[in-house]
Amino acid sequence: MIILKSYVCGEWREGDAPRQILIDPSTGAAVAEAGTGGVDMAAVVRYGREVGGPALREMTFAERGALLKTMSKVLYEAREELIAASILNAGTTRTDAKFDIDGATGTLAYYAGLGKSLGDRRFLVEGEGEQLTRSARFWGHHIKLPRRGVALHINAFNFPAWGLFEKAAVALLAGMPVVTKPATATALLAYRCMEKVVQSGGLPDGAMQLLCGSAGDLLEHVESQDVLAFTGSGSTGELLRGLKSVVAKSVRVNVEADSLNAAVLAEDIEVGSETYQMFIRDTAREVTQKTGQKCTAIRRIFLPEAVADRVAEDLGEEIAQVKIGAPGAEGARMGPLASEQQFNDVHAGLARLIEGGARPVWGSATEMDVVGRDGDVGYYVGPVLLRHDDPGAAEAVHSHEVFGPVATLLPYTSFGEVPGWVALGEGSLLTTLYTDDKKALGGMIAELAPYTGRLLVGSKKVADQSISPGIVLPSCVHGGPGRAGGGEELGGLRGLDFYMQRTAIQGDRAILDRVLEVRTSEG
Repeated sequence: MIILKSYVCGEWREGDAPRQILIDPSTGAAVAEAGTGGVDMAAVVRYGREVGGPALREMTFAERGALLKTMSKVLYEAREELIAASILNAGTTRTDAKFDIDGATGTLAYYAGLGKSLGDRRFLVEGEGEQLTRSARFWGHHIKLPRRGVALHINAFNFPAWGLFEKAAVALLAGMPVVTKPATATALLAYRCMEKVVQSGGLPDGAMQLLCGSAGDLLEHVESQDVLAFTGSGSTGELLRGLKSVVAKSVRVNVEADSLNAAVLAEDIEVGSETYQMFIRDTAREVTQKTGQKCTAIRRIFLPEAVADRVAEDLGEEIAQVKIGAPGAEGARMGPLASEQQFNDVHAGLARLIEGGARPVWGSATEMDVVGRDGDVGYYVGPVLLRHDDPGAAEAVHSHEVFGPVATLLPYTSFGEVPGWVALGEGSLLTTLYTDDKKALGGMIAELAPYTGRLLVGSKKVADQSISPGIVLPSCVHGGPGRAGGGEELGGLRGLDFYMQRTAIQGDRAILDRVLEVRTSEG
C-alpha cells in the first residue's frame, strides 16, 4: 500500500500519521493512504505567491500555452498507467476512466491553443477602448492582468483528473499559481497525474502544488488577491463562502455544487422518431455513465403523460444494455460507486425520493447481476427509474440530488407548465430540450435558459452529430445559477476573467496605445 505525498514548496512531502485510507470500491480493499499532517499550509500559500506567481507572470501567454501543451502530452503518454489508477481507486470501468483522463488532456490542449493564439503578451486589452471627454485624445482602455495571489482549487471525488486540470489549465494560462486539493477518497489518480507533470521537468517552481489529504487550515491564510474555486456539495460551498477569512478579504469564490439537471421531451416528438431515439440514447447514457456520479447527469425527466409508459419501457431497455460489473470484467460498462459513503448516500437518497411520492417503475438498486464480482463485496448499485405523477408537488425530486444512477420521470399534460417545474430545481448546470418545433423553440429557450448554465437542444438535424449532453466542452461555460453554485468555469477566454483583475486605464490615447501595444482599426 502506497502513501500519497503532497507536492508542496518544491518537493514531495509525506504527511504525518494518522492518514486516511483509500480503498478499491469494487472490493473494499485498502490501496493507499494519504494525509497532510505536518504540512505548513501558510508556507504552501506563501510559496505559491512568492515563487510560483512571479515565474508565471514572467512568461507570455504563448509560453504558458506551451507549458499546458507539454502537460497534456505527458498525461496522454501515461494514459494506460492513469487508467489503471482510476480503476483501482475510483472503481471506474475502463471507458469511464478514459472519459475522465481524456477530459483532462483535452482541456489542457484546448487552453494551450488559446495561449498560442494570444501570443507574446502578458496581459489582455479589451477592444479598442473609448473616448472619455470631448477630446479624442483623452481615452480609456480596460486591461486584464493576473492577480498577485494563489488560486486555491478544492475538487470533487468523481473526476480526479478532469476536475483538477479544467481548473488548473485556466488559472495557469491566466498567470496564477495553483494549490489544488483533490477529494482524498479518490486522490490516487490526481497524485499519479501530478507525478507525471512534475517528472516532465517543465513546471515552474511553485506554479502548481498538490495537497493529498485534508486542507487543514489552508483557507485561514487567504488574502484579497487570492481566489477559491470549489466543486462539491452545496452545503460545503455555503460554508466556504461564509468563512471569516474569505468574507473579510473579499476573496473571489467560484462554486459548482448540486445540480438537478433536467431532460425535457417536448410534445411534438413522436415515439420512434430520430429525435425520440436521441432522447432515449442520451438519457440512458447520462443516467449510467460514471455510475451516475456526474454533476451533469440527468436527474429529472419531463415528458408527455401520453407516452410516459412507453418511455419508461424504452428507456429501461436501453439502460439494461449497460452491463454492471467489476471494472476489469469483460463487457462491464458500469462499475461500483466510488466509496461506502456514496453507497450509503445513494440508498438514503433513493428512499427519500420514494417517501416523497415517487414510485419505482424500472430497475432495482439492490437486485442486479454484477459480472466479475467476488461474492457480495463492493459498493455496487443498480440503475433505477422512478415516476412521480404530480410534478408540481414532487418536492423531494426537485430539492434532493441522488448522486448515482437514479432519475425520475415527471409526466405533464400541459407543456406550458414544464418551465415552472424545471425552475423548482432552483438552478442547474444542464438542461436538455428535445424538440423539432422551430417556431416554438425561441419561446422555450427564453423560459428555460434563466435556470440553467447550459441548454442543449436536441433535434433531428443534429441527432447523429450532437455531443452527449454530459460532456463539458472547454469552449463553453460550465456552471449554473442558484442550487448549482452560481459559478462559471471554462468558456474559452471567459474562464480567465476569474483569475485576472480588470482595470480601467485612462490617459492620452497615443501614449496608452503605444504602451499597451493596442492596434487600432486604422492600423
